[in-house]
Amino acid sequence: MKAIKIKQQDGTDGIYLDAVEDAPQPEYGEIRVKIYAGSLNFHDYLVAAGQLPTADGRVLLSDGAGVVEAIGPGVSEFSVGDNVVSTFFPQWREGAVPSSAGGFSQTPGDGVDGFAIEYITRSESAFTHAPKGWSHAEAATITTAGLTAWRALVADCGIKAGDKVLTLGTGGVSLAAIQIAKMHGAEVFITSSSDEKLMKAKELGADHVINYAKNPNWSEKVLELTQGNGVDHVIELGGPGTLEQSTAAVKVGGNISLIGVLTGFEGVFPTAQLMFKQVKLQGLLVGSRQQQADYIKALEGSTIRPVVDRVFKYENLKEAFEYQLSGAHFGKICVEW
Repeated sequence: MKAIKIKQQDGTDGIYLDAVEDAPQPEYGEIRVKIYAGSLNFHDYLVAAGQLPTADGRVLLSDGAGVVEAIGPGVSEFSVGDNVVSTFFPQWREGAVPSSAGGFSQTPGDGVDGFAIEYITRSESAFTHAPKGWSHAEAATITTAGLTAWRALVADCGIKAGDKVLTLGTGGVSLAAIQIAKMHGAEVFITSSSDEKLMKAKELGADHVINYAKNPNWSEKVLELTQGNGVDHVIELGGPGTLEQSTAAVKVGGNISLIGVLTGFEGVFPTAQLMFKQVKLQGLLVGSRQQQADYIKALEGSTIRPVVDRVFKYENLKEAFEYQLSGAHFGKICVEW
């Protein structure tokens, strides 16, 4: 069978297709899955580019969706033929964040081999059921980007009707945040440097759009639109380069979910402003298996479908990463065998 691996010292030029041994038959508590599709996340790019070190020859990608083709003894949640989708932290089933989820040592495509492979045998906790009626590519978009937005707004912050949500950029997490926020009756604000992408975001449900290239102090525009009060929740994807503006845009006692580091890993930290505004700043990485199951249940009760920008073949994963890095996409980039 085939797998997509990385020679990490070569960065994305080191991505290669390899023939590997067939996935073994499942043992106790395991399932064997035929993988049909995956999706790209910024974390996957950091691994592929060598910015997050991993083992040489690592099988890439943290997201995968497919069909159960064999089950081991003791498996009760899945049956042969079920559509399933992977979990980012297979060791974090539910409850409080375990210490093992404080990094990526057990995350597919990073600390262990990922889902850029035709067949895989893993513990049943490495998967949940996929949303009913969704394609494999659609299902593969929810396990990192979608779940991150769900945890930030629902599991951690308890979003409710009438809340105001600000999300930065038009990547996968932001677009999922728009959909989840509108599902809960919230008012959505979004920033981008592209008027074209902002118009697409409005079509998706965003109520207010702000071009940060034209409005460098975009927090002032947020305050103007909220009568000086600020927003209840900020989905902070930029990191140090945008945190000061996000803190200015959030209301007193509001929430900032620190999810991304697109502007770097270190920078100015608005300590005094965070303190005086009594803001809850929550760093987070994706979510638990139970949170994913809750998210999927909510999706099945709605008309929401993920935004998929483009689908590549797994064999063209390097080109898919190049397209991701260009920033031309609106929505998720997926791969299929």
